[in-house]
Amino acid sequence: METKTAFAPMLTIRNGVTDIDFYKNAFGAVENMRLNNDDGSVHVAEFMIEDAMFHLHEMMPHNPAKISPDKYNSSTVIIGLMTEDVHGLFNRAITAGATIISPVIDYEYGYRQGELKDPFGHHWVIQCRIPASPDWKG
Repeated sequence: METKTAFAPMLTIRNGVTDIDFYKNAFGAVENMRLNNDDGSVHVAEFMIEDAMFHLHEMMPHNPAKISPDKYNSSTVIIGLMTEDVHGLFNRAITAGATIISPVIDYEYGYRQGELKDPFGHHWVIQCRIPASPDWKG
């Protein structure tokens, strides 16, 4: 398998076994693999949303480095997810339990974007490039 340079965000969630379903329902994420700890908690789960990979880790009391965004009442990183169907994926995530930060709109710089927060506090920008209109100077 050829390795390409790419970002693979590592998200921390409180209840790995149950919270994982949000990502499957919201984004159609496909689980590639999962490693559980001896107590059944999720050590790491690898997912794909279309061609984008990300990992989920369950918060563990013995590992303070893995902290959920709800500890700070906000995410410290914004995850940009490029997709062809911005409206469809955005609406699917809202139906699955995400909350709208800003609705999907077209921006003058050539992007269609909508921002949401997943139930665990992670901030997402669902986006695509839109074809430049004749009057756009980009």
